[in-house]
Amino acid sequence: MWKGQGTTKNLKDIVLGRCYNYITMNPNIWLRNCDAIWERLTDAVYKKNPCNITEEDFKPLAALASQTIPCNKSLLWSKTNSLVHRYTKASQDFLTLEDTFLGSMFDGLMFCGKSYSSEMNYDSCPAWDECDHNAISAFWKTASATFAKASCGVVNVMLNGSADGGVARKESILRTVEVPSMNVNAVSEVRLWIMDNLEGPDKNSCNTESVLELKAYIEQHNLAFSCVDNYKPVQLLQCIETPDLPACNICKP
Repeated sequence: MWKGQGTTKNLKDIVLGRCYNYITMNPNIWLRNCDAIWERLTDAVYKKNPCNITEEDFKPLAALASQTIPCNKSLLWSKTNSLVHRYTKASQDFLTLEDTFLGSMFDGLMFCGKSYSSEMNYDSCPAWDECDHNAISAFWKTASATFAKASCGVVNVMLNGSADGGVARKESILRTVEVPSMNVNAVSEVRLWIMDNLEGPDKNSCNTESVLELKAYIEQHNLAFSCVDNYKPVQLLQCIETPDLPACNICKP
């Protein structure tokens, strides 16, 4: 038994349903073969050790679900899962990976196969940190690389200024996958939004060590850098939910 939960029940129905729904709701996506997308997923995990799945295994699936990302629309994130997706749903001005065709089909789902048969393992799957090459981490690293490669113009990144341990761990997908995957000829700038919780604490901002270290890392990849503390449109969204907090008192006497 692995430490993680098993494959999501009714996985095939969920993936196919999300696939058809995305195609229907996004006319800019030309007709895709949802059954073929499911087959590429099973090709990646069936009859393979669930701890021996690589990013290479998911490249055919990523290619089948590829799409053009409009310039200046990409929004990456780390440690801001709930806030960043509330924002993209409210604004419609940016796309996270989970808003794309590929990401939306598999967002929140668990899956792994069995090394001895052509079927999913519904009992248990390796947890993210249980082994280096499990199906879930391999899939999301491939999807993240695909998204970063397709991004152009200004690429925004929402980070948590109130989180412990700095804004982006050295092992994070942002640092190990997304920044190295960006096309320096297409990306004009990487712009960080350092968002604090409205009630604090303010542990990181654009001039703190953690952010400056990330700045140096980004610039090492020949990418321009900028940073904004508490990007106002996102902060206004936070204040809609808790308008009485002092940070939301815009009209101060």
